[in-house]
Amino acid sequence: MIYDFDEIIDRAGTNSLTYDGWKAYLFPNDPDLNIPYADHELIRLWVADMAFSSPPPVLDAIRARLDQKILGYSKIYDSHYGEVLQRWFAANYDWNINTEELVSAPGIVTALYRLVPLLAKADEQVLITTPSYGPFKKAGDQSGREVLCSSLLKNGGRYEMDFADIKQQIMNPANRIRIFILCHPYNPTGRVWTVDELTELGKLCLANDVWIISDEVHSDLLRAGQKHVPIAALFPDSDRIITCSAASKSFNLAGNMLSHVFIKHTAMRTQWKRLYNDYHSPLSIVATQAAYEHGAEWLKQLNQYIDNNLNFLKELITEHLPKAHFSIPEATYLAWIDLSDYVPQRKEIARWSVFFAQNAGVLIEDEAVFVSNAAGHIRINVACPRNILHEALVRMAKALNH
Repeated sequence: MIYDFDEIIDRAGTNSLTYDGWKAYLFPNDPDLNIPYADHELIRLWVADMAFSSPPPVLDAIRARLDQKILGYSKIYDSHYGEVLQRWFAANYDWNINTEELVSAPGIVTALYRLVPLLAKADEQVLITTPSYGPFKKAGDQSGREVLCSSLLKNGGRYEMDFADIKQQIMNPANRIRIFILCHPYNPTGRVWTVDELTELGKLCLANDVWIISDEVHSDLLRAGQKHVPIAALFPDSDRIITCSAASKSFNLAGNMLSHVFIKHTAMRTQWKRLYNDYHSPLSIVATQAAYEHGAEWLKQLNQYIDNNLNFLKELITEHLPKAHFSIPEATYLAWIDLSDYVPQRKEIARWSVFFAQNAGVLIEDEAVFVSNAAGHIRINVACPRNILHEALVRMAKALNH
């Protein structure tokens, strides 16, 4: 079956964060911000969910479950669910998971918020790299754990971990770092960390009694030729690595609210289960199982479409925004674009997100939401029909160049 990723889907009136919740999320401190575009004129390329239909096999599974008529309290009782996960992880990541280590949460952000106070005492710290997905810092902030940052190094268009700095911060006696939050593949830069990088990081953290929480939600969204290797697969004897995964990004099921958390450490897993239940919507359970059991071909075609969108975006930027710097990411459907060279001619710009919303009717995220080490950058979601991406870039270029 050939899937249609050019279909335009109207999300108005669906209580969509992307469509209906953008103003409160992007501009919470400026609710009266004047945007001279009607809602239907705005192009939404900000939050990380897709403008594509969720996979038809998943929608079919949900319809079939609805035909069973009762939506009662539900947990994952059927062993077939775990068998489907085992096959997916083995086939795609060469990782033989143990479903006895599996707990679940409504989402990976929720899992992070739960894990940080479980793993770190109030006077201990969390280390993240920047630019960073904002909730990584919030996971420490909301539980009162101090968050320290290590800036990624930019080598040409490629971001790399500064292992000397990470080691210095972990070994610094003034610090009490207990958790390293790893984003793998990386949001927002799109890096796929190599086995050598993961091995060096893992050895450094584990040798110094630092837990690793690895957010691997983008693990299926890879460019052609890339391979995802879970960091836990490289350290099978360690129980200090917690892996967070979900079908949400891969299969456009962000509202499904079901993520997988692999906790090998028995006492910590017991503590999690004491505090949190594993009840879920019955629709979430069947949707996730159907995605992993029947969604491989859809995902293959999706990644091909995203590959082409990113190449198309590169051409558009070269033609219309020649001062911008953009390298096609190794993973994700998120484009990390450096507009720093446009700042001298646009000194009045306080925030790129405000500028493009007001002058182009395009909603994007800018440096303000990526903690630090992001000056002059914007993030664009390219998981949308190509003609929408084209219209957005033309509008943005016109606003910036004129």
